[in-house]
Order: sequence, then C-alpha cells, then structure tokens
Amino acid sequence: MELGTLTKVTAATAAEVGRRAGLGEEAQALLTETMAPAQFLDLLIKREQYADAVRFLAHALPKREAVWWACLCARGGLPEDAKPPVIEALKAAEAWVLKPVEETRRAAMACAEAAGFDSPSSWAAVGAFWSGGSMAPPDAPPVPPGEELTGTAVAGAVMLAAVQTEPERAEEKFRRFLMQGIDIANGGSGKGARV
Repeated sequence: MELGTLTKVTAATAAEVGRRAGLGEEAQALLTETMAPAQFLDLLIKREQYADAVRFLAHALPKREAVWWACLCARGGLPEDAKPPVIEALKAAEAWVLKPVEETRRAAMACAEAAGFDSPSSWAAVGAFWSGGSMAPPDAPPVPPGEELTGTAVAGAVMLAAVQTEPERAEEKFRRFLMQGIDIANGGSGKGARV
C-alpha cells in the first residue's frame, strides 16, 4: 500500500496518536517516540495488524474525515436487507459530515439510538455525535465528550463493517477500508481508493 504523506494527520509523531488509540500490546511494542504517523501505520499494515491500523488511523484523522471514513465503510458493508433505522443512522452521519453543526450532530445520535448499537452505521453516527458539543441533553449543563471518543466510535464502525457480513473476507475488507482511510488522510474522498 502506498501511504503518501497523510497530509490531514496533524500529529507530529505516531506516539501522540497511539496514546489515545487503545492499541494492542504488540502494536504498542512497535511504537517509538520519534516514529512518524505514516511510518507507524505502514509498519502495522505490513505486519497485518489491521485492527490496530484501523484504531490508529481512526484516531489520527480529524474528526470529520474520520466519520466520513466510517460512513464509507458502513455503506460498503451494508447488508442488502438492512433495516430502515440502520440506513437512517448512516444518512444522519453523512449529513453531519456534509454540514457539521449542532442540529445534525444531535440528529445523528437520535438515529443511532433508534437503530441500536450493533451496526457500523450506528457507530458512524455516534462518532459524529461525540465529535464535540455536549453529550448531555440540550437543556442540561454541558458535558463535553472525551477527545478520543470519535476515534473509538469510528474504529468500531470500520472493524464491524469488516466482519459483519462475509467475515471470511475480513482481511480483504480491512485492506480496502484502510486504503480508503489513507486516501482520505491524503486529502482524497476515499471513494476511488483501490487495494
């Protein structure tokens, strides 16, 4: 995989991202304090540590781009018999990406709740909700989400999309999804990325 420079990733080092990404022990052992984000991501992919590569990239991307990545993966893994609330959760997450305002952020969470929390679409929508603002009801004192929460939701959406349908093809889907995320990290739309 050609990683490019990951121009959308603003972290100076991979360690900066790794501290909030919830990486596994093996991935943490590969991480050095001076390693660049692209260098570490490349190493994870070459070692076929796809789940950790997804976690790392989900936390490295800016929140809006990360949610867009989750949307692409969720749409790519959408079962033919997806229930309407699952489709609505995906549409709500996409609406937030197109117009990241309080109204679309709160609507995304309402759709995620209606769909249940067992689909990539729901977790994409939760990632949008956790992107900022308050997690409390609008009339309550504000409770800001933790900085790592959007990345956590996005990683969950991407990993679930890789295994929810045709789990025997998970490795192939992980590679395709990572290429989409890398394209987004380089300023692309993620739609034309190929393995």
